[in-house]
Amino acid sequence: MTITSLQQDLNESLKAGKSERVETLRFLIAAVKNDSIAKYGNKAETSLTEQDIAVVVKKQVKTHRESVEAFEKAGRTDLAAREKAQLTILLEYSPEEVSDEELKKLLAPVVASGETNFGLLMKKAMEKVAGKADGGRIAVLLKQMLQK
Repeated sequence: MTITSLQQDLNESLKAGKSERVETLRFLIAAVKNDSIAKYGNKAETSLTEQDIAVVVKKQVKTHRESVEAFEKAGRTDLAAREKAQLTILLEYSPEEVSDEELKKLLAPVVASGETNFGLLMKKAMEKVAGKADGGRIAVLLKQMLQK
């Protein structure tokens, strides 16, 4: 997925009159551009990778999930429903995550390194996995693997 493909999807949604999708894609494109400017400066458009976009999409998904929870706790079902609709759209652009078995294979060398500091292990694991799985999921699996 590239910024160009996101913009094409935005144009198609505009033509189709899908206002919820248009709004979500506009926010996503803005977040991607902001992140790329922060990361690459003037060369933002040319330096942007698919992995950069995937990271931004995951952040947006996480934010929307937290918003849904907060709105449901506050009894704001109207806002929760809106966030859920946007979350569904964002999940279409979210990269597929690897299975637990594949994740354990990727994490095995990290655990075998003998490091005892969990923070350092998480850092190594996140570098190794690089956007293929959620950080919370990685932490749970790492803890399970360390206890064995």
